[in-house]
Amino acid sequence: MISIVIVDDHSVVRSGLNMLLSAYEDFEVVGEASEGNEAYERVEELRPSVVLMDLSMPHGKDGLSATSEIKKKFPDTQVLILTMHDDEEYLFRAIQLGASGCILKNAPHQELVQAIRQVAGGAAYLFPSATKRLMEEYAEKMKSEGADSYSLLSDREREVLALVAKGYANKEIAENLIISVKTVEAHKAHIMEKLSLKTRPELVQYAWKKGLLGYSSEGGNLHDA
Repeated sequence: MISIVIVDDHSVVRSGLNMLLSAYEDFEVVGEASEGNEAYERVEELRPSVVLMDLSMPHGKDGLSATSEIKKKFPDTQVLILTMHDDEEYLFRAIQLGASGCILKNAPHQELVQAIRQVAGGAAYLFPSATKRLMEEYAEKMKSEGADSYSLLSDREREVLALVAKGYANKEIAENLIISVKTVEAHKAHIMEKLSLKTRPELVQYAWKKGLLGYSSEGGNLHDA
């Protein structure tokens, strides 16, 4: 049985949600609250599986603050945020504070039921447009942090990269690092794969940008010899 506390400052909304959810055999609405402080008290008293938490409650503690306090004290209670607006700032803030998901108040009833069951089971739930934005933000973050995979290279691979970029032949690199030529070739293959490079000029350009050639990439353009 999934026990639920409904938190919303509108009594009509609470009543409607209570009637809707009580119709499902695996749901039990055990309490209601009209603002954040009251929500905390209900959770402390009833220890529900899920709290449906309204974000905007002007006459008391808001949903974000209440979510933070509830999750710190009662980590086993899942909080599903109810919101009228798919506001990105509030959405990500709620997740940072421990909410298991967010759903729009105008979502179909079946979606709300699915979301409650999902978070009660320990999974996260985001409404579709929020999921899309989250993925877009992650992709942008990855792009800004670089498709630069230099941190994936081992110390030995970084040494080989620098020597290859400076024009040393495989045999010279092997002698310099006291390893076999076959090992040098293997390191080069791994480097090209990790950095998603295909040609030696690309590798040299990459090493130049990383400052591995002994001079800065800010000094001008690198020309092929």
